[in-house]
Amino acid sequence: MENLSAKNLKTFLDSKVELYNQTSFIKNDPVCIPHLFTKKQDIEIAAFFAAIFAWGNRTVIINKSKELMQFMDMHPYDFCLNMDLERLKKLLAFKHRTFDATDLLYFIEFLQFHYSHNDSLEIAFTKWGDTIEQMLVGFHHYFFSLEKVPSRTKKHIASPEKKSNCKRLNMFLRWMVRCDDKGVDFGLWKTIKPSQLICPVDVHVARVAKRFNLLQRKQIDWQSAVELTDYLKTLDPLDPVKYDFALFGLGVIEKF
Repeated sequence: MENLSAKNLKTFLDSKVELYNQTSFIKNDPVCIPHLFTKKQDIEIAAFFAAIFAWGNRTVIINKSKELMQFMDMHPYDFCLNMDLERLKKLLAFKHRTFDATDLLYFIEFLQFHYSHNDSLEIAFTKWGDTIEQMLVGFHHYFFSLEKVPSRTKKHIASPEKKSNCKRLNMFLRWMVRCDDKGVDFGLWKTIKPSQLICPVDVHVARVAKRFNLLQRKQIDWQSAVELTDYLKTLDPLDPVKYDFALFGLGVIEKF
């Protein structure tokens, strides 16, 4: 199967996109967290935390994300915007792997600051440039521009500037930007085009991509994410990151 012709590979991967880009995919994926909400800002905040938490076991990721949303009274936008001492106390026990209350309180401080001046999280990315690389670098600097940033918190927001593949942020951007009739991704943000997105790459996606010779680079870094996306653009230049469904499904669900 690894030796499929380019035409047959596209047909195969398209079939896997169709299989996994369905509403039935939602319940077992962290994308189910923003799907709990209908208000744009609630969706953005829930998606942001679910994406940041997305490393390790998916069930644990979903459960911890739901736990946080419950701490926020299932109104994350209002909770962050109107943070006070009583609300703060509810969060002190929260922990997900290496992400603890110190990190959470800074994240909320940033969200409170940003939403006090902006209607959407989209501008936190788009105002820094026209490419996803520029947006992610700019977002990283902006996110940590408040006073008294805990040094431990900086590891939770990746940046191409540090050679990271930025898998979780690229996944978050996919959720916010991609727009189709399948119901998984939200398509809330219109300034960024789906054709600009970079494919989220983790060890599973990289393994499948390498088996199909879509990715030659050994390290799973920013350049590998760009290399894979460049190939996916030859399959669909307008929506290359839809193949994340295929590569992820093959790697994680089918153990390909």
